Amino acid sequence: MSNAEIHDKDPEGVGLADHSLDPTEKSRYVRRMFNGISGHYDFLNHFLSAGIDRYWRKRAIRISGLRPANSFLDIACGTGDLSIEAAKSDPSRVVSVDFAENMIRTFNAKKSRMQLDGKVEIVQANAEELPFSDNTFDVTAVAFGVRNFGSLEKGLAEMQRVLKTGGRLVVLEFSKPKVFPVKQLYFFYFRRILPLLGKMISKDPAAYSYLPDSVSAFPDGRDFETVMKNAKFKDVKSVPLTYGIATAYFGVKS
Repeated sequence: MSNAEIHDKDPEGVGLADHSLDPTEKSRYVRRMFNGISGHYDFLNHFLSAGIDRYWRKRAIRISGLRPANSFLDIACGTGDLSIEAAKSDPSRVVSVDFAENMIRTFNAKKSRMQLDGKVEIVQANAEELPFSDNTFDVTAVAFGVRNFGSLEKGLAEMQRVLKTGGRLVVLEFSKPKVFPVKQLYFFYFRRILPLLGKMISKDPAAYSYLPDSVSAFPDGRDFETVMKNAKFKDVKSVPLTYGIATAYFGVKS
């Protein structure tokens, strides 16, 4: 990817989607950005995706094979939609992790409204430094957050570490559709319409320009399967969703 493709800067002039950015710096900027849009995050997720994001999360949980006896870890949980979907399967434990305090505050309020206080535990932590022992969880998942990791490799290594042997990882992430005319319509919406709507509603000029840039920079499809295999996951597969607009990736801890 050329530098020209990563054009949107935060107010201090740093391209948030740029993989050459120091991981610590990227984490700091991403955290600040998500803290700033937390109040509009749920509405924008559902509005800008026409509600399809709910279906994607349901599919991710089904692909994970989550069962009542399992423990579930949701990394980069945001306002908790994936954790809430996981709780419907009545697992033995649901733990949700995010490093943005305003996202956690919004999730806590939602959790109380939905009477999930006794079913979901929220922990503030960085995905690359998880405060859990080795071999703790049966299922680990991340929805639309893995491309925001300061270090993708370190984040995957942490998810692999906290999984039990034979435990399952599911990553739900935006991808780049390949089929005409979905590809052309998708990129027009993603690069032209979505940033404008996101800016108007969230009042953040960078957040929804960062989204298409970070998706363009993310190694999707077979490339991400290779990254997962390098992180010591086996039986890796990818499941394209909605013509490849999103993809669910599955792997098992070796």
